[in-house]
Amino acid sequence: MADLFGVDEPTASPVEEAHASAPLADRMRPRALKEYAGQAQLLSEGKILQRMIAAKEFQSLVLWGPPGCGKTTLARLVAAESEMRFAPFSAVLSGIKEVRNLMKEAGAVRARTGERTLLFVDEIHRFNKAQQDAFLPFVERGDILLVGATTENPSFEIISALLSRVRVLILEPLGIEELVAILRRALEDTERGLAGKVTATDDVLSAIAHATDGDARRALTALETAASLIDAGEELTAELLPDALQRKVLHYDKSGEEHFNIISALHKSVRNSDPDAALYWVSRMMEAGEDGNYISRRLIRMALEDIGLADARALRIALDSAEAFHRLGYPEGKLALAQATVYLAQAKKSNAVYKALAQAEQDVQETSCDPVPLHLRNASTSLMKEAGYGKGYRYAHDDPDAVNEMRCMPDSLSDRRYFSKD
Repeated sequence: MADLFGVDEPTASPVEEAHASAPLADRMRPRALKEYAGQAQLLSEGKILQRMIAAKEFQSLVLWGPPGCGKTTLARLVAAESEMRFAPFSAVLSGIKEVRNLMKEAGAVRARTGERTLLFVDEIHRFNKAQQDAFLPFVERGDILLVGATTENPSFEIISALLSRVRVLILEPLGIEELVAILRRALEDTERGLAGKVTATDDVLSAIAHATDGDARRALTALETAASLIDAGEELTAELLPDALQRKVLHYDKSGEEHFNIISALHKSVRNSDPDAALYWVSRMMEAGEDGNYISRRLIRMALEDIGLADARALRIALDSAEAFHRLGYPEGKLALAQATVYLAQAKKSNAVYKALAQAEQDVQETSCDPVPLHLRNASTSLMKEAGYGKGYRYAHDDPDAVNEMRCMPDSLSDRRYFSKD
C-alpha cells in the first residue's frame, strides 16, 4: 500500500516493540490491555471503552488527559482491538496538505477494500481550525475512525463541528498505587525492564510516584535515571532520589486550563475561609513560576469581591502585598503574597457590595434613564434656580430627618434597595 509520498510500505502496527536501547518508558509501554494501568472509569466492566472494545463497535474519540496518563498507549491498544488499518499522525510534524492527502487515501482504501482507517492524531489541539475542518467529511462518511489525544481542554481547542462528531473521554492522572505497580513491573520485567540490575522497596517507588504527579513516563524515566546512578545488583535508596528527580517541575501552563483551574481553587479556598488550602494553591502557582503581579491582582479582587466591608482592612493588606511584591519580586516577595493570602482567608466575609453593585448595574441596563430629581441637582446659575434645581434639598448634617424623608433615587426606582448589611 502506498504511503502519503507514494512509497509502498505496510500500514504501521499499532503496538510495536521498542528497541532494546530505547528509554525504559518506551520499552515498558503496554502491549495488551491486561498490562494497562489506570482509567478504570473507562475500562472497567460495563464502562464505555470496555463496551466498545468488547463489541468492536467503535466511534471517533478524543482522549483528553494530562501528560503520561496513557493516552497514546490506550489509542494504540484500541487500534489493535479494532482490526482497522492504523495510521498514526502527529499534529506537531504535519500540516494541512498531509491531512488532506491522508484523508483521500483513507477514502480510497475504503472504496477499494471496504476497510476503514483508524487515524490516531497525537496532540490534536495543535491543529488550527482549517486543519480540523479537513477531518469533518471523512469522519462523517465513516472512512476513518478518528482517535485524537490532547492535554488541552477540547472545549477551547477543538472546533465545535468536530466535537459534535466525536466522543470525548477524560483520562485521569495515574494514582500512587497504579504508578508503584508500573514501576514494580519495570523492575521485575526480564525482557524489557530492569530485572537483575537494581532493586527497590515499595517506599522508594512510592516516593518516585509522589514526585511525578501521576505521569507514568516521568516516573519510569526517574526510575531509569536512578538506576544508572548505582552499580548492577545494588538497591535503590531514598538518598539517591534527589539526584534522579532533580527539582520538581510542576504541570502548569500560564495560558492553559491548569492556570485557570488553580487560580479558581485559590479564590474559592479564600472564599471558604480555608487558609491551609489557600496557602497550598498560591504556593503551587508561585513554585510553577506564575507572575506574582497576576497573583497580586487576583488577591485584590478577592478582597473586594468576597470580603468587602466585613473587613475593610483586607483591601489595604492586598494592596500593600502587591506593592511589596512589585518592589521585591521573586523570591523575597513570595512572603508578601503568602501573608496576604492567609489574611484574606481568615478575614470575615461579605459579598454584600458585590451583589448590590450587580443589581444596580442590572437596573441601569434594563430600566429607563430617568432624569436626576431636581432637588439633587446643583443650582450653579440663576436660570437653574428658576428651573427648580436644588429646590427642596435638605442638608443631612443639619437635618438628620433628611436621611429618612428625602428621596435620592429616580421616581421609577424609589422603592429599590440594593445594599444590605445582612
